[in-house]
Amino acid sequence: MTSTVVPVVRLQRLNPDRDADLPLPTYMSVGAAGCDLVAALREPLTIQAFERARVPTGLALAIPRGWEGQIRPRSGMAFSRGLGIPNAPGTIDSDYRGEVQVLVINLTPAPVTLVRGERIAQLVIAPVAQARFEVVDTLDDTERGAGGFGSTGSGGAT
Repeated sequence: MTSTVVPVVRLQRLNPDRDADLPLPTYMSVGAAGCDLVAALREPLTIQAFERARVPTGLALAIPRGWEGQIRPRSGMAFSRGLGIPNAPGTIDSDYRGEVQVLVINLTPAPVTLVRGERIAQLVIAPVAQARFEVVDTLDDTERGAGGFGSTGSGGAT
């Protein structure tokens, strides 16, 4: 059994009177890595074919230093509605205090309409480290070396 650090993320409803009916981020199962975020829309939002839209959540977060929030697509939304998140995972830095918005893209040839309270994305809270960069004249050799795209056998490329 491993011990797990559980960060405390403070959360603010930006419009508590208007959005009190919306659920807070919720883990849908005991083993879920991400919690669902819902659309805090005032009215339905139609995203045209191949267009992007920012979807408000009505929430601001105070993520502890050393952690980040990752906004990821919901697989069900991608499969059933054809919606994705073009910058996935989107990052919420620990010092950001503005509204969490989800950048959504309609990857279908038809318009897609989102409604208030619809689960639109997942939020994963993950540890991060800030690296210290050091300039050197040469790097250590490895078996892979400078082999890049497809160099480790990605699907039969020649």
